[in-house]
Amino acid sequence: MKTYIFSMRSILRTVFIISLLHLSHNLLSQESKGSVRGRLTMVDGEPMASKAISLLELQRTTLTDENGKYVFKGLDTGNYTIRVQLLGAKEIKIPVHIGSPLIHVEANYQMSDENVLALQEVVVHGRNNRFVQKESVYVARLPLKNLENPQVYNAVPKALFQEQIAVDLGSISKNVPGAGIPMIANQGRVTFRSRGFETEPNARNGVAGAAFSFIDPVNLERIEAIKGPSATLFGKSVSSSYGGVYNRVTKKPYNDFGGEVGYVGGSWNYNRVALDLNTPINADRTALFRINAAGTIEKSFQDLGFTNSFALAPSFSYQITDRLSLLLDLEYGQAKGTSVVRFNPYTGSNKVQSISDMKFPYKKTFLSNDLAYQTQMFNIFAQMNYKISEEWTSQTIISRANSTINGYISALNGKSDSTLNAQVMVGTTSFIATDLQQNFIGDFHIGKFRNRMVIGLDYYNNSNYFDRYHTNTRTINFINPPADYRINHFIVDSLTAKSAYRKEKNSDDTYAAYVSDVFNLTDQLMVMASLRVDRFQYHGVYNITTGETTGGIGAGGIQKGPFGQTALSPKFGVVYEALKDKLSVFGNYMNGFNNISGVDINSNPFKPEYANQMEFGVKGDLFNHRLAGTVSYYDIRVDNVLRTNPDDSNYSIQDGTQLSKGVEVELTANPFNGMNIVAGYAYNESKYSNADPSVNGLRPALSGPQRMLNFWLSYRIPAGKYQGLGAGFGGNMGSSSYQTNTQTAKVIIPSYQLFDATVYYDQPKFRIGIKVDNLTSEKAWSVRLTPQSPARVLANFTLKF
Repeated sequence: MKTYIFSMRSILRTVFIISLLHLSHNLLSQESKGSVRGRLTMVDGEPMASKAISLLELQRTTLTDENGKYVFKGLDTGNYTIRVQLLGAKEIKIPVHIGSPLIHVEANYQMSDENVLALQEVVVHGRNNRFVQKESVYVARLPLKNLENPQVYNAVPKALFQEQIAVDLGSISKNVPGAGIPMIANQGRVTFRSRGFETEPNARNGVAGAAFSFIDPVNLERIEAIKGPSATLFGKSVSSSYGGVYNRVTKKPYNDFGGEVGYVGGSWNYNRVALDLNTPINADRTALFRINAAGTIEKSFQDLGFTNSFALAPSFSYQITDRLSLLLDLEYGQAKGTSVVRFNPYTGSNKVQSISDMKFPYKKTFLSNDLAYQTQMFNIFAQMNYKISEEWTSQTIISRANSTINGYISALNGKSDSTLNAQVMVGTTSFIATDLQQNFIGDFHIGKFRNRMVIGLDYYNNSNYFDRYHTNTRTINFINPPADYRINHFIVDSLTAKSAYRKEKNSDDTYAAYVSDVFNLTDQLMVMASLRVDRFQYHGVYNITTGETTGGIGAGGIQKGPFGQTALSPKFGVVYEALKDKLSVFGNYMNGFNNISGVDINSNPFKPEYANQMEFGVKGDLFNHRLAGTVSYYDIRVDNVLRTNPDDSNYSIQDGTQLSKGVEVELTANPFNGMNIVAGYAYNESKYSNADPSVNGLRPALSGPQRMLNFWLSYRIPAGKYQGLGAGFGGNMGSSSYQTNTQTAKVIIPSYQLFDATVYYDQPKFRIGIKVDNLTSEKAWSVRLTPQSPARVLANFTLKF
């Protein structure tokens, strides 16, 4: 036994000595090996993150981290070549030599072409003006700076809405000039105003990503509000609003391990937990994974009402080679809640009235919590970029959005000046949208003239399914409601069998091709010319109950069977940089359209409805980014609007016109270190022209206030013992507007002044903050007459790692 123990000890001792010698050898070998490390920066010194760096001789590739740094280790002595492949830029080769005594080599590179956006997002770090993030690869789909782009757009970065503890899309949109009070639809959808038109966040990462349900902002990097009719690049499926496009830019994986977990709690049992986790998943850090998730429960400030939601958003990126990259981005969300109050007042009395004078109870819902809906959303986004040459890049995108709503969705309809009944939709609705897109993006010269061009093909399919009843409940007095006024699911279910039934499905296909070119006449003078051709093919409405298919009922008659329409959408722009990279003046002509079904009295099919915008203005980025902003004037004319045929009210004619013009101002400033200002002003004058006599010459209902102002003032101590301690104060104001506006009846929404404030302490490892929304508990309503919550307190605690 002693011999056995002695032998085991000898073996273990020998193994330990061998292992130690092997480890020492490896360490010495690593010490004798060389390395190349460096940093990639933009022309202004800012880091370029997540860019591919290759070591040609060994066919190794890595990505820069968020500070623009990269490293290759374990290299033998010899000559090597570092290659930088940026999409949309010339190839960069840096020769390096590893040899005694210099075995650790540094190879830095600073870009000389300030226009390079690399068809990837450039996230700016370290600027004093923390809320400036204007550069976008989505607005023009070209390596084009904001000052070179003749189109106006506003960007709300993550840094701003995190500071504001903005936990929903409506709160984030407060920072967009002219967005107004957000309209929340019954299934959680959010809608904004833009230049007098209703606009939804239908774009995600620049392509169709509609979600007809609740959208959690947990995976948002920023919101881009792209202004004006934008069908030329985005198509009707995304830019159905003539006011513009709201583009949701999602968080992308980055080359490091990190993340955060946070909790927000507040008024009316608000509880929210959110996670953001990022990690590389291979040794070369070319495969990256990021996941965002959030769970939220909250009650309404009203007597009843609730929303419970969960969101999960993983994303994966893979730099397959230094020329080829893949991005996969998913969104899953589900929510259960009750409909927000949507009140449609009685207008049969033909009078001017204000919602504030109607004695409609501000804090009553009239409905029960058992009348709830459930939504489910699943979106897929995949993008592959391939650098064909130094001048051309291929971009292939697949986007698919799926939303389902099931349960009870309600609205309150006025039956007299003091009574109402509830209309409840019961059943299931599904929406599926698929977008396939192929872009070829070039940056090349013809002679001495620079061209930046995108050539694209786009296929979009939309499919909808309806299986629901429309149920009307009994009429009650809303000023003095009876004891049994509340409506529950037993009441609704007992009436459902007698209700109108909608069981149908419909679908349409859109095939499009487009081209856009920015031509440099000089280094400071650029012109843009763009054109899109769109073929819309509507397959009709299939009634599942009867088995019949029709083209749907247009406002002016019935269109039998499927039909198609072709539309052309041009766009022109000119930009002159009066001060290179600092100040530009611009002008644009832009177009949008909507396909219109139905026929006129002579059975002639209607043409697409067109919107044409003329705009000019000034963009600036001055004093080393401390002052940036845009001032513009626009004039939009919508033609081919349907109106009632004056000779036969059963039909429509297509000669109506709607006009919308105004001024928008956006300003982001950093007057001194630590102080940041975001402000916006929007003036909009809209009216119907050559329209139905009941509204002709009047401002359209639901177009929002004529004047709106937003601002946010923020100060964070930049250095010293209390560095990171900050406070913010902001406000949103709007003039009165209309829910109904005809020659005989008007429902006025009063003007509003809403103020918010926050105090926070932001450190590298944690962040705490407290926010009060609507400090003065101002009573305010959306365009659907949904009461807005009084003062709400939110507190946040976040751990960073």
